[in-house]
Amino acid sequence: MADDDLLSLTPAAHDLIIHALCLHWANDPVGQLVQCRHALQPDGLFIAFLFGGETLHELRSCLAAAEVEVSGGLSPRVLPMGEIRELGGLLQRAGFALPVADSFRKTVRYRDAWHLMHDLRLMGEGNALAGRLRHPTRRAVFARAAELYQTEYSDPEGRIPATFEVICLTGWAPSDSQPKPLRPGSAAQRLADALNTAEMPLPPDLRKG
Repeated sequence: MADDDLLSLTPAAHDLIIHALCLHWANDPVGQLVQCRHALQPDGLFIAFLFGGETLHELRSCLAAAEVEVSGGLSPRVLPMGEIRELGGLLQRAGFALPVADSFRKTVRYRDAWHLMHDLRLMGEGNALAGRLRHPTRRAVFARAAELYQTEYSDPEGRIPATFEVICLTGWAPSDSQPKPLRPGSAAQRLADALNTAEMPLPPDLRKG
């Protein structure tokens, strides 16, 4: 599929759509989610994997500190990435039923910051922000960032960690066959009875009013 904001999807033609590690690059992520929902058949499943807000927090911290120290300012260097709660809300805005957002973290160890940045370029995760610097960054900035990374994060073997937070979004195209939430207060049995346990009142400081 082409790397465009307009996805080449046929409406109501798919029972499964997987959006893999591209949504964090979208200029209009909600628009892409809406396109995916319209392309699903009723009760079709949507799954997306994308990098979340904790991704590369070590590198971002070191680059920011180095740039302030060397050049006296900051410029956009790493793509802003959403938090899991915000991204889960996007599924609801796009009209998906039964939305779920989950995440896991993967720590990858590198020889040094130069090795990490080379790998990011090969992954296609370089700096493509519209507000990025339009002239080459002074090498002293990257050298200082690599030095800070090594000093603050390296393990006993001298390797540095890089955190990748992967967020998984799942949602279903609405369908009449899907379970519907019950009206609040419509339960016919107390939860305490179902669990065969005693019901404990809330402490006074946690009660409303």
